[in-house]
Amino acid sequence: MSRIETFSYDNEIVKKFTYACMFWGVIGMTVGLLAALQLVLPALNFSTPELTFGRIRPLHTNAVIFAFVGNGIFMGVYYSLQRLLKARMYSDRLSQFHFWGWQAIILAAALTLPLGYTSSHEYAELEWPIDIAIAVVWIAFGINMFGTILKRREHHLYVAIWFYIATWVTVTILHVGNNIELPVSLWKSYPVFAGVQDALVQWWYGHNAVAFFLTTPYLGLMYYFLPKAANRPVYSYKLSIIHFWALIFIYIWAGPHHLLYTSLPDWAQSLGMAFSLMLIAPSWGGMLNGLLTLRGAWDRVRNDPILKFMVVAITAYGMATLEGPMLSIKSVNAISHYTDWTIAHVHVGTLGWNGMLTFGVVYWLLPRIFDTKLYSIKLANIHFWIATLGTLFYTVPLYWAGWTQSLMWKEFLPEGMLKYGNFLETVTQILPMYGLRVFGGTIYILGVFVMVYNLWKTVKGKQVIANEPAQAPILDITTIHEGGHWHRWIERRPVQMLVGSLIVVLIGGLVEVVPMFMVEENVPKIATVKPYTPLELEGRDIYIREGCVGCHSQMIRPFRSETERYGEYSKSGEFIYDRPFLWGSKRTGPDLHRVGKKYPDSWHYNHMIDPTSTSPGSIMPPYPWMVEDELDTSLTEAKIKTLITLGTPYGDRYEEQALADLRKQAKAVAESLRAEGIEDADLEKKEIVAIIAYLQRLGTDIQPTPKQVAN
Repeated sequence: MSRIETFSYDNEIVKKFTYACMFWGVIGMTVGLLAALQLVLPALNFSTPELTFGRIRPLHTNAVIFAFVGNGIFMGVYYSLQRLLKARMYSDRLSQFHFWGWQAIILAAALTLPLGYTSSHEYAELEWPIDIAIAVVWIAFGINMFGTILKRREHHLYVAIWFYIATWVTVTILHVGNNIELPVSLWKSYPVFAGVQDALVQWWYGHNAVAFFLTTPYLGLMYYFLPKAANRPVYSYKLSIIHFWALIFIYIWAGPHHLLYTSLPDWAQSLGMAFSLMLIAPSWGGMLNGLLTLRGAWDRVRNDPILKFMVVAITAYGMATLEGPMLSIKSVNAISHYTDWTIAHVHVGTLGWNGMLTFGVVYWLLPRIFDTKLYSIKLANIHFWIATLGTLFYTVPLYWAGWTQSLMWKEFLPEGMLKYGNFLETVTQILPMYGLRVFGGTIYILGVFVMVYNLWKTVKGKQVIANEPAQAPILDITTIHEGGHWHRWIERRPVQMLVGSLIVVLIGGLVEVVPMFMVEENVPKIATVKPYTPLELEGRDIYIREGCVGCHSQMIRPFRSETERYGEYSKSGEFIYDRPFLWGSKRTGPDLHRVGKKYPDSWHYNHMIDPTSTSPGSIMPPYPWMVEDELDTSLTEAKIKTLITLGTPYGDRYEEQALADLRKQAKAVAESLRAEGIEDADLEKKEIVAIIAYLQRLGTDIQPTPKQVAN
């Protein structure tokens, strides 16, 4: 007979992650609301560098993904893992290090991103010291998780744990692979990969950050908390097995669907599209498994706000995972890409899937670790309806805006000219939709405040059960791998599960990424394409600092509507010196890849100081500090030296003459501005000449056909 052992669960760490999840959720969503307001009322940029849209947009995405959802993941994992394994976490010290380390990383992001320290990679904007800190904390989390698994008192590894394991191993690979960079200084680095290669690696990471940070751990939470909340077993354990292995194998291939019709080779685009379409099957298998778990319990769902949150979350997961593959079809992507349709799609996932499931889990979990009841079921129901309406009012107008944008961008007159040749016409047309988006976001955040109040009243005056008593038989290691179905072989072997997950996710990554570096024909060179001059390089870094990539693409696709509007379509060889690549994901403003020499220097000068002076009705924020601030050239030599190390052909010891060349070109730009009527003092020393030099260089290396229509 097995000997019973007494131990305790660590609820204190669960409480901390729960509080952090709610705190950062409020912060991240409030910043997102400000960003949404800035698109309707540009004056809310306040002409302050740290508060402009380009700088706070990545702050919003990082806060919501890594602070709100990240803390939500750890909250759910630390609660469920202990109970599924019948063991306290391996190390209380590692748990505390994980918690405080993660909060420090979030705080570092909140400080550095508004200051303009960014790598510009989507969902990976943080600079190299913070990347290293993330790796250290993530490894500590992994050691704590696997240490707990190895000392477990339960033979079987439940399906939720598989998803936790796959999340940890895949995020580790993605984080390291996408952040291979060479430091220039403490807060500046350049990626090792350039141009098309950088784009592929970034979206191999970017799409799978969504897959393995916003999806797989939350599926693990679904498989644990939904049956608990419903007090019913999962509908089909066999389906959960298929769901897991199919999902982690297929997901890793889908990244290139973010780069359809770009300069990425066709074979990579086709692979991304094909595997994206295959994703429908495992994704919907998981959704149906979740919803069918509630079969026969719909009366409870109608009355239980926790189950209602979870049902809407799973439904949103199903909608997003059907729409994602649909948007990966080339003919559909030709319509959706660069529009607000994509933004709507993303927010179905974040507001619906991640947000609603987090709310349901917190409502279920927090009263239990305080051994109390939820203060108000009525308030929880109010929150549910507010959150649901907020999601609808947020996403539906953006779908409408996206379709409007695409139709207007592509419409021609009978004479063969673009009907809306002025890009601003397509911006002003969708401003009412942006206003409705603000309304929806406001409603959603109000629901979060209702939740915070409800939870505060729930725990007020009560103490968390920091060390919850538990009992379980000591695990007999001689029988741990015996008997059961065929799939028990791996389900009871955590190390084999780790290795198996690693192999499955590596297959797709290696097949897609390796040929891009091994086969030279994938990135053909163009003889006329030269490295950026030192001044242009500084201007490019200012462009990156201000987050211009958030609104402007630099990738003209091979469509008549785009070549007529912007000029000749973009070639992969034009980007071989671009570290990082700046193709962008959204056009709130026009594409800039062929903007070089399209306007006089004075136009760019005035456009930066007051965009409405050159483009009436523009919602772009002004950048007056570029005229006021002197160009910092203290790192110019180090930047050139770093790029030479990475293979940029500047020539031996060019860094020694870089500053002289920079000053010479800056003087030429300043003289051009003075010739055009700009009489500001010391122009050649200001940031504005660098950004002008960079913009005037864009797309000029291959002498494109002059098919540019005024924007």
